Amino acid sequence: MADDVGAEEPDEAHRRPSGVDDATVEALGMLTKALEYTERARGHLYAVHHMTGGADRMLAEAVRMLRQAGHEKQAGLVEQELLGRDVVPGMWTYQLIEAYDRTYYKVFTAVEEQVRQDLAAGRRHLAEAEMQQAARARRRRHTAP
Repeated sequence: MADDVGAEEPDEAHRRPSGVDDATVEALGMLTKALEYTERARGHLYAVHHMTGGADRMLAEAVRMLRQAGHEKQAGLVEQELLGRDVVPGMWTYQLIEAYDRTYYKVFTAVEEQVRQDLAAGRRHLAEAEMQQAARARRRRHTAP
């Protein structure tokens, strides 16, 4: 089995700056975790966007098929009430994503970065890097001859 690369300590980009205490590292870790959840939420918005667009294309096909089967009234109902409908008043899903990005996501990422700059010289994932090193040290202690 290959040895861990850089097992002695985190690389410079993930090393705790001098004077940064445990409570700060923990708080920054929680802030980053919140950002990661926001990233996941944004991904779900894209999933909604893709799935809703797919459903709309299926609706168009259903309208065509209903007409072909001689059901003009029902085809017209689907076409008028559902096809191309706004998901919220005045917006399609791409506009929801743009609004989310503009009013929340971009602000969130900028604030998270500013706090990391202020408190940890902009370094990311300090808590995770220290957990990684602790796990490596435990493994070395348990596998030492």
